[in-house]
Amino acid sequence: MDKEKRIKQRKWRRKQRVRGRVFGTQDRLRLSVYRSNKHIYAQVTDDVNGHTLVQASTLEKNLQDRLKDKTLKEKSWEVGMEIAKKCLGSGVKKVVFDKNRFAYHGCVKRLAEGAREGGLQF
Repeated sequence: MDKEKRIKQRKWRRKQRVRGRVFGTQDRLRLSVYRSNKHIYAQVTDDVNGHTLVQASTLEKNLQDRLKDKTLKEKSWEVGMEIAKKCLGSGVKKVVFDKNRFAYHGCVKRLAEGAREGGLQF
């Protein structure tokens, strides 16, 4: 097995391990996070019906001016605040945090802190 395939397989296994424990219900929807080297994305999904209700990322037009000249950790906190604002606007208060395959530190942790400060309950 070549190196790239092994790395991809490890990432998939980590993701499956987390998703095996985290499932969104009608009462507590799933807040899923994806992080790349330059951007961070968050979405709230209803797993029962298979619908994404709200999403936020560093690529949104309304966040671009606030995120200029900031580090990815600072951008992550802003995205967390934005996703919390959108969730509260659509009536979602409680969520289950799905960190995907990423470790809970750095950008992922800052996004969670921003969402909590914005009013979401994990």
